[in-house]
Amino acid sequence: MSNLLVAALFLIGTHLGIASSQLRPQLVAAIGEGPYRLLYSLIALVAIAWLVHAWSTAPVRFLWTPGPGLRHLPLLVMPIACLLLVCALSQRNPTALGQGPDPDTAEPARGIVRVTRHPSMWAVALWAIVHVLANGDLASLIFFGAFGVLALAGTVLIDARRTEERPPGWGVFLQRTSNIPFLAILERRQRLVASEIGLARVAAALALYVALIWLHPALFGVAVTP
Repeated sequence: MSNLLVAALFLIGTHLGIASSQLRPQLVAAIGEGPYRLLYSLIALVAIAWLVHAWSTAPVRFLWTPGPGLRHLPLLVMPIACLLLVCALSQRNPTALGQGPDPDTAEPARGIVRVTRHPSMWAVALWAIVHVLANGDLASLIFFGAFGVLALAGTVLIDARRTEERPPGWGVFLQRTSNIPFLAILERRQRLVASEIGLARVAAALALYVALIWLHPALFGVAVTP
């Protein structure tokens, strides 16, 4: 279990200590943007591979016994996470790497970004949270918890970095959107436009959801039962 804990801390520490700290611009200045991204990607891959291996070999020590409601919670929540991920990968987002707000547009946020500024991060966070609850063991708490912590912390750190950089149009975009899903809509700073998400993305999310259920035994050694 100690190996799993160290692996989780390594994943979180390398992300927060490199990508989300003042060390990042220093490394970029020293070696360039391209080499930095390659170096960090290699570190991230090593960290994730270590964490996955440590989790797969960790002993099972239950902290709680998940009942039918918790065991089936991922079946209800993962379609939402899949939709967030599909939209994040297929729609423009001013918080994404290499992108920024359009200072001249009348609609600073479109599609899923009207719901949350960080759809990919919330997809990972939802995936992590429901799997912690559905498994109930210490190893899963550490494994999925590490990804959940990174995702939720990432939403705050990305906003903070962009606010510090202050690209043109960021202030308006920040005011018209929210980190927490649907908060800006509930506060009437934004509105939901379902047509901007579209049926094609909903279909792609459902296809991804079905594929994950089908591949779950091969990938994770556990069958998903309805």
